[in-house]
Amino acid sequence: MTTAVQRGLAPVKRVLANGLTVIAKASKATPAVTINAGVRGGSACDPDDLIGLSYLASRVLDRGAEGWTAEAIAEDLDNRGVSLQMSVNRHLVMLVTTCLVEDFEPVLRLVGDILMRPTFPPAEIDTRRVEIVTAIRQDEDNPAVMATEGVMSLLYPGHPYGRRSKGTIESIEAIDRAALSRFHRERFGPDNASLVVVGDVEPERAVDTASRVFGEWVVAAMPEPLLAPAPLSNRRRGLVRPMMNKAQADIAYGFTTVARRDPAYYPLWIMNTMLGQYALGGRLGDTIRERQGMAYYAFSTVDPGVVEGPLTIRVGVSPDNVDRALEAIDAEVARMADVGLTPEELEDGKRFLVGSLPRTLETNPAIASFLQGAQYFGLGLDLDLRLPDLFNEVTLDEVREVASKLLAPERAAVAIAGPYRDDGIAAPSA
Repeated sequence: MTTAVQRGLAPVKRVLANGLTVIAKASKATPAVTINAGVRGGSACDPDDLIGLSYLASRVLDRGAEGWTAEAIAEDLDNRGVSLQMSVNRHLVMLVTTCLVEDFEPVLRLVGDILMRPTFPPAEIDTRRVEIVTAIRQDEDNPAVMATEGVMSLLYPGHPYGRRSKGTIESIEAIDRAALSRFHRERFGPDNASLVVVGDVEPERAVDTASRVFGEWVVAAMPEPLLAPAPLSNRRRGLVRPMMNKAQADIAYGFTTVARRDPAYYPLWIMNTMLGQYALGGRLGDTIRERQGMAYYAFSTVDPGVVEGPLTIRVGVSPDNVDRALEAIDAEVARMADVGLTPEELEDGKRFLVGSLPRTLETNPAIASFLQGAQYFGLGLDLDLRLPDLFNEVTLDEVREVASKLLAPERAAVAIAGPYRDDGIAAPSA
């Protein structure tokens, strides 16, 4: 008899009668189970007058549920040696926890109570509000955060992607229990949620347990709002946030790119790897940090989005080196747009990304996060199998095309925060 060989992650996916998507992957590496629950209610869903609503909700959700006080939740988790991590990004509110196999069912029941029946205790709201206001003030004293928020506001004016996920002090202080309850009622429902279970539990058992826990959840949640395409700019935009008491200046320099589901995302991914990720920071790290020795750090990132996400270059320098660093960034961006990658760089980028894939999927939490992202963006749960070919099929012409289309110093958004004053950053270097 021939036994079929399972390739890739090969998770099981079931959609329950109420619309909840359950994805289960058996992994016998450790006697533990990771639960990753995602709800489509991230910061892009925040009302314009209550920015930070989803962030505050994520901080209060696990602080009380029907039949559970905050103390009871903490004690139950502590007795099992378990912690819950709540987080929010542009699109998802996420609850992630890892427990022993024998605790899977009771922990999942607790997760269900938190997601379906939070009570938003007023005292907990007040406590978390104070913590967030403190965090916002700390962010406003951090040049790296201020530069990053600045470039996002330039890239996405009037768009949800350009807003602070934490909100502002004024918006956070305006959020009350009624607003949090309304947010939960409108955004949290089985048709808006995905539950990923990865670990030493058979997929069918995971699905059956999820059905028992969540089967009676029948709230009809509002779908995510449709996002407008990211606004395009044909000019250089600049912003300086002087912080004269700081020792370092932070530069954030960026462009809007393509949506995650756009096929051009893969040549963009490889291009960005070689621009600011590979080895000690790609071309940017080699030029600005290693050869010229003027940066504490230099790298670039591409963030996936439902609409056009950002490519952001981040550089930290002494105040005296800001102008030189901008000239170097402009030069590297222009070179990438003009000639793209060399054949050797393209192959290095492919080998790096294909070779790093197994390392990114070594743990149950990492696998669960990968599957949650693939589900959210509609990329297919066989993405881990297809990624090597998607990378390897990218050509030099495709990289050059995406670079020439998206990168141009004269269209860059540039934000600088730190001990620096200059009104000339809106102009690219000659």
